[in-house]
Amino acid sequence: MAAVHILDNYYLAITFLITVAYQLFFFAIAFSLKFDKLTDFAGGTNFVLLAILTLACSANRDQARNVVASVFIMAWAARLSGFLLFRIIKTGKDDRFDDKRDKFWSFLGFWVFQMFWVWICSLPVTLLNSPNVTQFTQPGFGTGCDIAGIILFAIGFIMEAVSDVQKYRFRTAHGSDGAVCDVGFFAWTRHPNYFGEIMVQFGIFTIAVAPAANNYVAGGAYAALYASILGPFFLTSLLMFLSGLPLQERPGAKKRYEKGSNWPAYERYLHRTSILIPFPPQIYEKLPVFLKRTIFLEFPMYVFDPAKHADQSKVQARLAEEGEAARPSEEQGLRT
Repeated sequence: MAAVHILDNYYLAITFLITVAYQLFFFAIAFSLKFDKLTDFAGGTNFVLLAILTLACSANRDQARNVVASVFIMAWAARLSGFLLFRIIKTGKDDRFDDKRDKFWSFLGFWVFQMFWVWICSLPVTLLNSPNVTQFTQPGFGTGCDIAGIILFAIGFIMEAVSDVQKYRFRTAHGSDGAVCDVGFFAWTRHPNYFGEIMVQFGIFTIAVAPAANNYVAGGAYAALYASILGPFFLTSLLMFLSGLPLQERPGAKKRYEKGSNWPAYERYLHRTSILIPFPPQIYEKLPVFLKRTIFLEFPMYVFDPAKHADQSKVQARLAEEGEAARPSEEQGLRT
Protein backbone atom coordinates (compact mmCIF):
# COMPACT_ATOMS: atom_id res chain seq x y z
CA MET A 1 0.00 0.00 0.00
CA ALA A 2 1.19 3.50 -0.78
CA ALA A 3 1.83 5.97 2.00
CA VAL A 4 -0.07 9.24 2.13
CA HIS A 5 2.35 12.17 2.26
CA ILE A 6 1.09 15.15 4.30
CA LEU A 7 3.29 18.24 4.76
CA ASP A 8 6.39 16.28 5.80
CA ASN A 9 7.48 12.67 5.60
CA TYR A 10 7.55 12.16 9.36
CA TYR A 11 3.97 13.36 9.95
CA LEU A 12 5.32 15.83 12.49
CA ALA A 13 3.70 18.96 11.10
CA ILE A 14 0.25 17.53 10.48
CA THR A 15 0.05 15.86 13.89
CA PHE A 16 1.20 19.06 15.58
CA LEU A 17 -1.33 21.22 13.72
CA ILE A 18 -4.17 18.81 14.46
CA THR A 19 -3.19 18.69 18.12
CA VAL A 20 -3.09 22.48 18.42
CA ALA A 21 -6.47 22.86 16.72
CA TYR A 22 -8.06 20.05 18.74
CA GLN A 23 -6.88 21.40 22.08
CA LEU A 24 -7.81 25.00 21.26
CA PHE A 25 -11.30 23.86 20.29
CA PHE A 26 -11.84 22.22 23.67
CA PHE A 27 -10.13 25.09 25.48
CA ALA A 28 -12.63 27.51 23.96
CA ILE A 29 -15.51 25.41 25.27
CA ALA A 30 -13.96 24.87 28.70
CA PHE A 31 -13.08 28.54 29.23
CA SER A 32 -16.34 29.93 27.88
CA LEU A 33 -18.54 27.60 29.92
CA LYS A 34 -16.17 27.23 32.93
CA PHE A 35 -16.50 23.51 32.27
CA ASP A 36 -13.87 21.13 33.73
CA LYS A 37 -15.22 17.85 32.44
CA LEU A 38 -13.64 18.02 28.97
CA THR A 39 -10.02 18.64 29.93
CA ASP A 40 -8.67 15.11 30.36
CA PHE A 41 -11.12 13.78 27.78
CA ALA A 42 -9.62 16.17 25.22
CA GLY A 43 -6.11 14.98 26.03
CA GLY A 44 -6.86 11.26 25.82
CA THR A 45 -8.97 11.40 22.68
CA ASN A 46 -6.29 13.48 20.97
CA PHE A 47 -3.92 10.50 21.26
CA VAL A 48 -6.55 8.29 19.66
CA LEU A 49 -7.09 10.77 16.82
CA LEU A 50 -3.38 10.99 15.97
CA ALA A 51 -2.90 7.22 16.08
CA ILE A 52 -5.88 6.61 13.78
CA LEU A 53 -4.74 9.31 11.35
CA THR A 54 -1.11 8.21 11.07
CA LEU A 55 -2.01 4.51 10.82
CA ALA A 56 -4.63 5.18 8.14
CA CYS A 57 -2.09 7.16 6.11
CA SER A 58 0.76 4.71 6.62
CA ALA A 59 2.04 2.38 3.91
CA ASN A 60 2.24 -0.26 6.65
CA ARG A 61 -1.33 0.19 7.85
CA ASP A 62 -1.88 -3.57 7.55
CA GLN A 63 1.41 -4.60 9.20
CA ALA A 64 1.22 -6.13 12.68
CA ARG A 65 3.79 -3.88 14.34
CA ASN A 66 2.14 -0.67 13.18
CA VAL A 67 -1.31 -1.93 14.11
CA VAL A 68 -0.22 -3.17 17.54
CA ALA A 69 1.66 0.02 18.47
CA SER A 70 -1.23 2.19 17.27
CA VAL A 71 -3.88 0.11 19.02
CA PHE A 72 -1.84 0.07 22.23
CA ILE A 73 -1.64 3.84 22.46
CA MET A 74 -5.32 4.14 21.54
CA ALA A 75 -6.33 1.60 24.19
CA TRP A 76 -4.23 3.31 26.86
CA ALA A 77 -5.51 6.79 26.00
CA ALA A 78 -9.15 5.72 25.69
CA ARG A 79 -9.09 3.95 29.04
CA LEU A 80 -7.35 6.83 30.79
CA SER A 81 -9.59 9.54 29.35
CA GLY A 82 -12.69 7.45 30.00
CA PHE A 83 -11.76 6.86 33.62
CA LEU A 84 -10.88 10.50 34.23
CA LEU A 85 -14.12 11.62 32.59
CA PHE A 86 -16.08 9.24 34.81
CA ARG A 87 -14.26 10.51 37.89
CA ILE A 88 -14.77 14.19 37.10
CA ILE A 89 -18.46 13.60 36.46
CA LYS A 90 -18.70 12.05 39.91
CA THR A 91 -16.70 14.76 41.70
CA GLY A 92 -18.19 17.67 39.75
CA LYS A 93 -15.05 19.76 39.24
CA ASP A 94 -11.28 19.60 38.86
CA ASP A 95 -9.48 21.24 41.78
CA ARG A 96 -6.40 21.81 39.62
CA PHE A 97 -8.17 24.72 37.95
CA ASP A 98 -9.58 26.52 40.97
CA ASP A 99 -7.01 29.31 40.58
CA LYS A 100 -6.97 29.23 36.76
CA ARG A 101 -10.54 28.72 35.57
CA ASP A 102 -11.30 32.44 35.31
CA LYS A 103 -7.87 33.54 34.11
CA PHE A 104 -7.53 33.32 30.34
CA TRP A 105 -3.75 33.07 30.05
CA SER A 106 -3.24 30.80 33.05
CA PHE A 107 -5.95 28.44 31.85
CA LEU A 108 -4.63 28.54 28.29
CA GLY A 109 -1.17 27.70 29.61
CA PHE A 110 -2.43 24.34 30.84
CA TRP A 111 -3.93 23.55 27.44
CA VAL A 112 -0.73 24.54 25.64
CA PHE A 113 1.18 22.19 27.89
CA GLN A 114 -1.35 19.47 27.12
CA MET A 115 -0.69 20.03 23.40
CA PHE A 116 2.98 19.24 23.88
CA TRP A 117 2.19 16.27 26.13
CA VAL A 118 0.01 14.67 23.47
CA TRP A 119 2.25 15.46 20.52
CA ILE A 120 5.54 14.44 22.14
CA CYS A 121 4.23 11.24 23.76
CA SER A 122 2.69 10.22 20.41
CA LEU A 123 6.06 10.43 18.64
CA PRO A 124 6.94 6.70 18.70
CA VAL A 125 3.70 5.76 16.92
CA THR A 126 3.71 8.84 14.67
CA LEU A 127 7.23 8.13 13.41
CA LEU A 128 6.71 4.37 13.09
CA ASN A 129 3.76 5.04 10.77
CA SER A 130 5.50 7.79 8.79
CA PRO A 131 6.61 7.48 5.11
CA ASN A 132 10.29 7.98 5.92
CA VAL A 133 10.21 4.85 8.07
CA THR A 134 7.81 2.69 6.07
CA GLN A 135 9.84 3.18 2.88
CA PHE A 136 12.24 0.58 4.26
CA THR A 137 11.60 -3.14 4.46
CA GLN A 138 10.49 -3.93 7.99
CA PRO A 139 11.46 -6.88 10.19
CA GLY A 140 8.75 -9.45 10.77
CA PHE A 141 6.67 -8.90 13.87
CA GLY A 142 7.91 -10.91 16.84
CA THR A 143 11.41 -9.53 17.35
CA GLY A 144 12.87 -9.21 20.82
CA CYS A 145 11.82 -5.56 20.89
CA ASP A 146 8.25 -6.48 19.99
CA ILE A 147 8.00 -9.11 22.71
CA ALA A 148 9.64 -6.91 25.34
CA GLY A 149 7.38 -4.01 24.38
CA ILE A 150 4.23 -6.11 24.66
CA ILE A 151 5.29 -7.35 28.10
CA LEU A 152 6.08 -3.83 29.32
CA PHE A 153 2.80 -2.51 27.96
CA ALA A 154 0.75 -5.34 29.47
CA ILE A 155 2.29 -4.93 32.92
CA GLY A 156 1.95 -1.16 32.83
CA PHE A 157 -1.59 -1.14 31.45
CA ILE A 158 -2.84 -3.61 34.06
CA MET A 159 -1.09 -1.82 36.90
CA GLU A 160 -2.37 1.61 35.89
CA ALA A 161 -5.94 0.49 35.22
CA VAL A 162 -6.27 -1.65 38.34
CA SER A 163 -4.67 0.91 40.65
CA ASP A 164 -6.98 3.65 39.36
CA VAL A 165 -9.96 1.48 40.28
CA GLN A 166 -8.44 0.50 43.64
CA LYS A 167 -7.85 4.13 44.59
CA TYR A 168 -11.29 5.24 43.44
CA ARG A 169 -13.05 2.47 45.38
CA PHE A 170 -10.96 3.17 48.47
CA ARG A 171 -11.78 6.87 48.41
CA THR A 172 -15.45 6.15 47.81
CA ALA A 173 -15.53 3.81 50.79
CA HIS A 174 -13.53 5.98 53.19
CA GLY A 175 -14.33 9.51 52.09
CA SER A 176 -12.35 12.01 54.16
CA ASP A 177 -11.83 9.85 57.24
CA GLY A 178 -8.05 10.00 56.84
CA ALA A 179 -7.57 6.30 56.10
CA VAL A 180 -4.33 5.44 54.30
CA CYS A 181 -4.75 3.73 50.94
CA ASP A 182 -2.37 0.79 51.25
CA VAL A 183 -4.45 -1.82 49.46
CA GLY A 184 -3.59 -3.75 46.30
CA PHE A 185 -0.76 -2.23 44.30
CA PHE A 186 -0.61 0.65 46.78
CA ALA A 187 0.91 -1.72 49.32
CA TRP A 188 4.01 -1.96 47.11
CA THR A 189 4.28 1.56 45.72
CA ARG A 190 2.69 4.87 46.63
CA HIS A 191 2.03 5.67 42.97
CA PRO A 192 1.34 2.47 41.00
CA ASN A 193 -0.68 4.37 38.40
CA TYR A 194 2.31 6.58 37.58
CA PHE A 195 4.64 3.60 37.39
CA GLY A 196 2.18 1.80 35.13
CA GLU A 197 1.85 4.80 32.83
CA ILE A 198 5.62 5.04 32.46
CA MET A 199 5.80 1.32 31.65
CA VAL A 200 3.09 1.73 29.00
CA GLN A 201 4.97 4.50 27.22
CA PHE A 202 8.30 2.68 27.26
CA GLY A 203 6.54 -0.46 26.03
CA ILE A 204 5.10 1.35 23.01
CA PHE A 205 8.48 2.92 22.26
CA THR A 206 10.20 -0.48 22.47
CA ILE A 207 7.84 -1.85 19.82
CA ALA A 208 8.18 1.23 17.61
CA VAL A 209 11.97 1.22 17.68
CA ALA A 210 12.21 -2.40 16.48
CA PRO A 211 12.98 -1.53 12.80
CA ALA A 212 15.94 0.59 13.91
CA ALA A 213 17.10 -1.81 16.61
CA ASN A 214 17.22 -4.61 14.03
CA ASN A 215 19.00 -2.40 11.45
CA TYR A 216 16.22 -2.47 8.87
CA VAL A 217 16.11 1.32 8.51
CA ALA A 218 18.91 3.81 7.97
CA GLY A 219 19.72 7.49 7.91
CA GLY A 220 17.14 9.91 9.22
CA ALA A 221 14.56 7.17 9.84
CA TYR A 222 17.00 5.30 12.07
CA ALA A 223 17.76 8.43 14.09
CA ALA A 224 14.10 9.44 14.25
CA LEU A 225 12.91 6.15 15.72
CA TYR A 226 15.55 6.26 18.45
CA ALA A 227 14.84 9.95 19.04
CA SER A 228 11.20 9.10 19.72
CA ILE A 229 12.32 7.94 23.16
CA LEU A 230 11.75 11.61 23.92
CA GLY A 231 8.08 10.62 24.35
CA PRO A 232 8.45 8.26 27.32
CA PHE A 233 11.23 10.39 28.81
CA PHE A 234 9.03 13.47 28.60
CA LEU A 235 6.19 11.66 30.36
CA THR A 236 8.54 10.33 33.05
CA SER A 237 9.97 13.79 33.65
CA LEU A 238 6.48 15.24 33.77
CA LEU A 239 5.33 12.76 36.42
CA MET A 240 8.51 12.93 38.48
CA PHE A 241 9.34 16.62 38.38
CA LEU A 242 6.31 18.68 37.43
CA SER A 243 2.69 17.56 37.62
CA GLY A 244 2.88 14.18 39.34
CA LEU A 245 4.99 13.41 42.39
CA PRO A 246 5.85 17.04 43.29
CA LEU A 247 2.14 17.84 43.63
CA GLN A 248 1.33 14.64 45.51
CA GLU A 249 4.15 13.84 47.89
CA ARG A 250 5.28 16.74 50.09
CA PRO A 251 2.05 18.76 49.71
CA GLY A 252 -0.04 15.69 50.55
CA ALA A 253 2.02 14.87 53.63
CA LYS A 254 1.99 18.52 54.73
CA LYS A 255 -1.78 18.67 54.48
CA ARG A 256 -2.20 15.48 56.50
CA TYR A 257 0.23 16.59 59.19
CA GLU A 258 -1.32 20.03 59.63
CA LYS A 259 -4.83 18.62 59.77
CA GLY A 260 -3.82 15.71 61.99
CA SER A 261 -5.42 13.37 59.47
CA ASN A 262 -4.21 9.99 60.72
CA TRP A 263 -0.64 11.26 60.47
CA PRO A 264 1.11 8.45 62.43
CA ALA A 265 -0.31 5.80 60.09
CA TYR A 266 0.57 7.85 57.02
CA GLU A 267 4.09 8.51 58.29
CA ARG A 268 4.59 4.77 58.72
CA TYR A 269 3.25 4.22 55.19
CA LEU A 270 5.80 6.70 53.83
CA HIS A 271 8.67 4.94 55.57
CA ARG A 272 7.76 1.43 54.44
CA THR A 273 6.40 1.98 50.92
CA SER A 274 8.43 2.80 47.81
CA ILE A 275 7.51 6.08 46.16
CA LEU A 276 7.37 4.72 42.59
CA ILE A 277 9.13 1.41 41.91
CA PRO A 278 7.08 -1.51 43.32
CA PHE A 279 8.95 -3.24 46.14
CA PRO A 280 8.00 -5.40 49.14
CA PRO A 281 7.26 -3.02 52.04
CA GLN A 282 8.73 -5.40 54.62
CA ILE A 283 12.10 -5.04 52.90
CA TYR A 284 11.80 -1.41 51.83
CA GLU A 285 11.32 -0.07 55.34
CA LYS A 286 14.63 -1.65 56.39
CA LEU A 287 16.65 -0.21 53.50
CA PRO A 288 19.21 2.53 54.19
CA VAL A 289 17.98 6.05 53.50
CA PHE A 290 20.76 6.41 50.91
CA LEU A 291 19.24 3.67 48.75
CA LYS A 292 15.75 5.13 49.08
CA ARG A 293 16.99 8.57 48.01
CA THR A 294 18.89 7.23 44.99
CA ILE A 295 17.98 3.86 43.48
CA PHE A 296 14.35 4.07 44.59
CA LEU A 297 14.00 7.68 43.40
CA GLU A 298 12.64 9.17 46.63
CA PHE A 299 14.57 12.38 46.12
CA PRO A 300 14.81 15.01 48.90
CA MET A 301 12.41 17.26 46.97
CA TYR A 302 9.60 14.81 47.79
CA VAL A 303 10.38 14.32 51.48
CA PHE A 304 8.26 16.10 54.07
CA ASP A 305 9.96 17.28 57.26
CA PRO A 306 7.41 18.66 59.77
CA ALA A 307 10.00 20.92 61.37
CA LYS A 308 10.91 22.53 58.04
CA HIS A 309 7.79 22.38 55.93
CA ALA A 310 4.74 22.43 58.21
CA ASP A 311 2.86 25.62 59.05
CA GLN A 312 3.12 25.39 62.83
CA SER A 313 0.44 28.03 63.32
CA LYS A 314 -2.07 25.71 61.65
CA VAL A 315 -0.91 22.83 63.81
CA GLN A 316 -1.27 24.88 66.98
CA ALA A 317 -4.70 26.12 65.92
CA ARG A 318 -5.83 22.55 65.31
CA LEU A 319 -4.51 21.39 68.66
CA ALA A 320 -6.28 24.28 70.36
CA GLU A 321 -9.56 23.39 68.65
CA GLU A 322 -9.17 19.76 69.64
CA GLY A 323 -8.52 20.83 73.21
CA GLU A 324 -11.64 23.00 73.26
CA ALA A 325 -13.70 20.17 71.81
CA ALA A 326 -12.46 17.75 74.45
CA ARG A 327 -13.13 20.10 77.40
CA PRO A 328 -16.96 19.81 77.52
CA SER A 329 -16.80 16.02 77.67
CA GLU A 330 -14.20 16.21 80.44
CA GLU A 331 -16.37 18.64 82.42
CA GLN A 332 -19.38 16.40 81.93
CA GLY A 333 -17.37 13.51 83.29
CA LEU A 334 -16.46 15.52 86.41
CA ARG A 335 -20.12 16.40 87.07
CA THR A 336 -21.13 12.77 86.97
